[in-house]
Amino acid sequence: MTGAVVALAMTGAAVSAELRYAHVGAEGDIQTIYAAEAAKGIAAATGDDVTVTVYPASQLGGVAEMVDGVRMGSIQMGHHDFASLARLVPEVAVFNAPFIYRDGEHALRATDPATSPALQAINEKLVAQGVRIIGRIYRGDRQISSNFPVKSPADLAGKPFRAVPLELWVSMVKGFGAIPTPVEVAELPTALMTGVVVGQENPLTMIASNNLNEVQSHIAMTGHMRAVLAVFVNEEVWQDLTEEQRTAITKVLDDEAKKSLQMAQEGETKLVKELEGRGMTVITEADGLDIAAFREKVGAQIARDFPNFTPLIEQIQAVK
Repeated sequence: MTGAVVALAMTGAAVSAELRYAHVGAEGDIQTIYAAEAAKGIAAATGDDVTVTVYPASQLGGVAEMVDGVRMGSIQMGHHDFASLARLVPEVAVFNAPFIYRDGEHALRATDPATSPALQAINEKLVAQGVRIIGRIYRGDRQISSNFPVKSPADLAGKPFRAVPLELWVSMVKGFGAIPTPVEVAELPTALMTGVVVGQENPLTMIASNNLNEVQSHIAMTGHMRAVLAVFVNEEVWQDLTEEQRTAITKVLDDEAKKSLQMAQEGETKLVKELEGRGMTVITEADGLDIAAFREKVGAQIARDFPNFTPLIEQIQAVK
C-alpha cells in the first residue's frame, strides 16, 4: 500500500482512506463548487470510509506541482485541464483542443472515462505513469477578455496574451495571432494590471470569481473551448480502494459532472449581465466578432503543432 494516503487501513471488508484533493480554482468557480460537492458525495457514498479534504486556490502549489504531487502520491486527487497531464502523455491534451465539441453535452460524452474510446486508450498510458482520470468537470465555454475590443485575430497580432503554461494553449494563442506569455492563474490579475499581458481567456465563471473586470474592459464571446477539466487520482491509491468504493466514487463524480454542465449552461446568461453591470463590454457575432476567422486560424495552428491529434479529433467528433 502507498504511504501517500493520510490514512489507509482495512476495516473488515472496507478500506478506510483520507485523500487530499488539490486544485487551483478560486471561490465561486464551478470547479470549486464541484470539488466541495464531490468530497461530500464521496464520504456519503462510502459511509465515511473514504473522506476527501479539498485544497483549492493553489494551496498545494501550481498546476505542475499538483500533477507531480498526484503522480508521486503526496497529493491523492486533483483536477485541471486535460492538457495539464500532457507532460506524462502528450496526446491527452487533445481533449482541450479548441473548436472540437459540438456542445456541452457532447463534451461530457466524449470525455467520459467509462465510455469514451479515445479517453480509455489514453488512460491506459496515464496509468503506466501512475495517474488515472476518473471524472471530468464542465466549467463553461472559454472566452477572451482584454483591455480593448477584440473582433478578429488581427486585433491581437503581436500583443502579449496570457497562455496557460501548457503547449496546447501556447499553440492556440499563436493561432489567435498573439504572443503567448505563460502566467500562472494566481499571478494573472497582477499580470493584467501591470500590462505583462493585455488579455487572457477563461470561462466567464473564472473572470467573475477572480474579479478580472477590475483589470479588463472587454469580453469577446469566442467560445473557442468547451472547458472540460479532468479529475485524476494516484493510481496506487485508486487500486488500494475496494471495487465497491471505486464504483461509488465514479458515480458521484459522474453525477457532479452533469450538475456542473447544468450550472455552466444556466450561469452564462446571468454572468454576461453581471459582468456588463460591472462595466465590461461584451462583444458577440452581432457586434462583428469573427468566430470563423478564429476557428480557421487556430485550427490551422493546432494542426501544424500537433499533427498526431488529427485522428483523435476525428474520433472525438464521431462520439454521438
